[in-house]
Amino acid sequence: MLVKEIVDRIIEYSDVPFQLENTCDILMAGDYGNDVSGVVTTFMATADVIRRAAELGANLIITHEPTYFTGADTTEWLDGEPVYRAKMDLIDSNGISIWRYHDHMHMKNPDAIYAGLNKRLGWEKYAAPPREGTSPIESLDSFVDHFTDYYDIPPVTLAELAGEFKQKLDMDTIRIVGNPSMLCKRVGILVGGGSLGFGREEMPAQIMRKYDIDVMVCGDITEWTLCAYVNDAQQLGFDHAMLVVGHERTEEWGMEYMAQWLPEVLGNNVPVAFVDAKEPFIYL
Repeated sequence: MLVKEIVDRIIEYSDVPFQLENTCDILMAGDYGNDVSGVVTTFMATADVIRRAAELGANLIITHEPTYFTGADTTEWLDGEPVYRAKMDLIDSNGISIWRYHDHMHMKNPDAIYAGLNKRLGWEKYAAPPREGTSPIESLDSFVDHFTDYYDIPPVTLAELAGEFKQKLDMDTIRIVGNPSMLCKRVGILVGGGSLGFGREEMPAQIMRKYDIDVMVCGDITEWTLCAYVNDAQQLGFDHAMLVVGHERTEEWGMEYMAQWLPEVLGNNVPVAFVDAKEPFIYL
């Protein structure tokens, strides 16, 4: 199969009800006309992921996040930059094409990143029923709801909940805000950059109030927004808390799940493997 054929099938599978005009879902390296020997799905096409793809005999990497260090993957500022040049040499020498699957993936209904995280956690049975009303793309509020999941779980302490996330998401360290002994029953999740509010810094706190959420699990954070709201809440006697899991650990599992459903979409014509980009931090 050609790169273009694979991309077209994935976009069709995503079933977004209109054509995305300004999307980051574009080819970042290689050529749409290249024959594909194998596909690797991953959160980010890091240098180690590129090397691993080559070892597996794959020449198409489908990445969720940027390849060239900015959200829009712009490269004009990288002219002559040695790290960029070395990465491009690595990509070119291994004949790798890189396509980004981000916007269509999040706009699939249900969101394909959340679907993978739910499977990894085993929380499908706890998920709140689909919310009635407008479609996820018809208003700002419904757009926000589309990227907000909450779960009614058997009661556990915040410390126990943190332990479950550490174990299931393969983490050594997790940050919390709140009382470790606080009882948690309703858990919200805002993956990746969603916990920053989609341009509305107040949105995550409003979501906690709107859905009566005890603890919010976050990807990215800004310490003066939801973090400060939750911290003040618990200091003022409200049962609020948050877990800071990080962008990569909340979204990697959607790409792991993609490696499970993609072969059927491609008619099992191309080998597909998942490569974990891994958490970027080392904790001392």
